[in-house]
Amino acid sequence: MAFWLELVISLLIVVGGCFVIVGSVGLVKLPDLMSRLHAPTKATTLGVGGALVASMLYFWGIEGKVSIHEVLITAFLFLTAPVTAHFVAKAYLHQHPEKKPELPPTGRPYGWSTYDAPPDSTAGQAGDVEAEKKD
Repeated sequence: MAFWLELVISLLIVVGGCFVIVGSVGLVKLPDLMSRLHAPTKATTLGVGGALVASMLYFWGIEGKVSIHEVLITAFLFLTAPVTAHFVAKAYLHQHPEKKPELPPTGRPYGWSTYDAPPDSTAGQAGDVEAEKKD
């Protein structure tokens, strides 16, 4: 394997390890769940992603072909981490309704779906049907 490839692989592993450490420290040190949730979902995902890219490059350098396993693990990680974080944040908001005033505005005529149900979407359609009948 070429020296430059070994250097890139080593750099990816070290950078990935730094991201994992930062995410782990953030998970321990940040004050509340919503702050703590940000650290592992962002930093640790990048850290594991760096290690997986390093693994892909390693096997490409050794075998001459890209391993599909790392690509699938990366895709699974990048798809599941945000969804899991969303579910945890939503559960936290349901457990702590006193946090509602602290939420930013939604920019819509109705509030957050966690606390306020959106308006009935069929109501506008029924009015349109009645308007068509009058014409």
